[in-house]
Amino acid sequence: MNTQLEHKVEGTGNKLSTTVMDFILKYNTLIIFAILLIISSFLSSSFFTETNIFNLLRQLSGLAIISLGMLLVILTGGIDLSVGSTLALGCVLSAYLLQTMSLPLALICTVISCILLGAGSGYLVARRNIAPFVVTLALMTIARGIAFMVSKGTPIVTENAFILSLGAGSFLRIPYLVWLTLFIFLIIAFVLKYTTFGRMIKAVGSNEDAVRLSGINVSRYKFMVYTISGGLGAIAGIISTSRTGVGSPVVGTAIELDAIAAVVIGGASLSGGRGTALNTLVGVLILGMIGNIMNLMNVPAYPQQVIKGIIIILAVLLQGIQSKRSN
Repeated sequence: MNTQLEHKVEGTGNKLSTTVMDFILKYNTLIIFAILLIISSFLSSSFFTETNIFNLLRQLSGLAIISLGMLLVILTGGIDLSVGSTLALGCVLSAYLLQTMSLPLALICTVISCILLGAGSGYLVARRNIAPFVVTLALMTIARGIAFMVSKGTPIVTENAFILSLGAGSFLRIPYLVWLTLFIFLIIAFVLKYTTFGRMIKAVGSNEDAVRLSGINVSRYKFMVYTISGGLGAIAGIISTSRTGVGSPVVGTAIELDAIAAVVIGGASLSGGRGTALNTLVGVLILGMIGNIMNLMNVPAYPQQVIKGIIIILAVLLQGIQSKRSN
């Protein structure tokens, strides 16, 4: 009787621990975010001030937007290493064109230029079957080179009132850049959850051969995600110009790694097929909070990189465990 009772208690305990583990793995991104919020509030009294929070969100707006573009690409099983250079190109082009064009025309030309760059990546990946890593690595160099050519290697200052107010102004005390980021996030989240396009790019990443054998044009979806990523890179570049008032060719260096890290921390699979816009946004916030709290504590830049790297490794390990349990 005692033995049966022990087995029953043991079985209940195992079931409970399994349920807890499943919960942790399912919501690991949000749990890490909540833990970091609590730790940050204890480590620095300056963290939860309105000024610090809004400055942090303003700084993260560009990274959040290109991370959402990176998410779309990664969902198809690809990668886009050119987003940082696309951002720099958008930053330089917007400042340069504003010298001679009206605001709407300058912004349209900037966005179209970066969309064409993204479309070039999409064409080579989707139609020519060249590895995304190789294509976007080459486009990364090309975009950065064009940014240097346009700016002649020196920052271009803009005094356009609208651009400067976009970076510094606010509505309901929330910076315009945060509103813009939320707007783009809602569009991407809606597309991924409620549209055929969103479901198809996940399907392409999950099982490309099955999707192709179903008669669906896989190339079109791959082409589209790189094109959208290019357009979002342009918007991130314009945001950078609005924040600093300068079109710099060196801005966004290595930011593609942060974008990939944010997507991975957000639980997306690098092999494609799994990931959400919300978790990617939380991944961006986690990265930003780590940097912010360490800056407030005067931690040097190099240890920050080490800690970020450790967190990325932990996120990937959690991903692996989650995938095994799902299988």
